[in-house]
Amino acid sequence: MTMKHIFSTLLVAAQLAGFSTVATSMEMKTNPKAVLELFTSQGCSSCPPADEALRQWGEQDDLITIAYHVDYWNYIGWKDVFSAPKYSKLQRDYAKSFGAGRVYTPQLIVNGKGDAVGSRRTDVEQLVEDAQLDVQVDLAVADGNLTIDLTSDGAESVDATIWVIPYISRAETDIRRGENEGKKLTYSFIARNRLPVGMWHGEAQHQLELPLRDILVDGADGMAVLVQTKRDGGPGPILGAASIQK
Repeated sequence: MTMKHIFSTLLVAAQLAGFSTVATSMEMKTNPKAVLELFTSQGCSSCPPADEALRQWGEQDDLITIAYHVDYWNYIGWKDVFSAPKYSKLQRDYAKSFGAGRVYTPQLIVNGKGDAVGSRRTDVEQLVEDAQLDVQVDLAVADGNLTIDLTSDGAESVDATIWVIPYISRAETDIRRGENEGKKLTYSFIARNRLPVGMWHGEAQHQLELPLRDILVDGADGMAVLVQTKRDGGPGPILGAASIQK
């Protein structure tokens, strides 16, 4: 076993121990009205106001917020330290499902149904105003495992994927090149992965259990759980969501 492997094992163990220790005092959201997914980049000069707006929305009990850092602005001089091609692909998949011809930052999508420029708070809040999620998602952490419980009226047969998105709740980055050169910027709810962990077909009750060691990666101290349908082969409406965070 290499020293790197030993360090990684100890790091994961420490994260799990932290989650187990504070399980009863975690911040948990289990009945939100909306999920706000922001597509952003450290290389985009228009993004910092949207990043700050997302932080503030994330403080509301009825909103779950996730920031996906795309990689297609990296070529202009600064590589976003949180970016990944899979988040750019997710955004393109959303564009395809919306019938849109392009992607942009900062784009904010509400409940997988509608989008707005993430820095235009009034436009986003109009989308949120009448939003609702009909599937109840409850989370519990015990003995190093995450339990996800879904509850609905069971009246409709659906095909939905259960996604787990581990995230970093807050981080600061000194931007040394690109459009935001010289700025020290704060980011919130930064996605570190997007894991499909199961399917839900509309049952009135559905439960699954997952080991936290397979979820907590790259410094994540929280996670969101989404129940999401597909639309034209891409991501569709979100039916339910919950989050848990240290």
